[in-house]
Amino acid sequence: MSNGSRHQARQAAVQALYQWDLTEQEPEDILKHFLRQHDLGDADRDYFYTLVRGVPTYRQELLARLAPYIDRDMEEVDPVERAILRLAAYELEYQHDVPTKVILNEAIELAKIFGAEHSYKFVNGVLDKVAGKLRPVAAPGVDSGAGNSAQLLHKG
Repeated sequence: MSNGSRHQARQAAVQALYQWDLTEQEPEDILKHFLRQHDLGDADRDYFYTLVRGVPTYRQELLARLAPYIDRDMEEVDPVERAILRLAAYELEYQHDVPTKVILNEAIELAKIFGAEHSYKFVNGVLDKVAGKLRPVAAPGVDSGAGNSAQLLHKG
């Protein structure tokens, strides 16, 4: 599976999650509707399904991960940014096979594609902090204070 196919899956997932957020439809209904209306091309369909089902399933857990790093209520965050933040937080928390750098870079790219002019800066700032909490890695010779970071690295 190429990185491009996961990138396309993320692009489609942001659109589907945006729709889910605004309509509050069930994720399965969103998936059916989305697949009728959009050609996923070479997108990794399994990964697309994982994201569109996973984010709503873990909505409250993702909010708990994101809220400390957002300076306003989550409902006040732009819906596109909200979709991107939820998707990336989901990947950071539950997709241990995806490197942190890939998740952050993808989220920034998605914000540049779908968000307002400076959305990517906000998304990057929030997700950098979330990643530091969920996937702490000490730089060589630096004590990060994360005593269990080695344990976290072997989880996934």
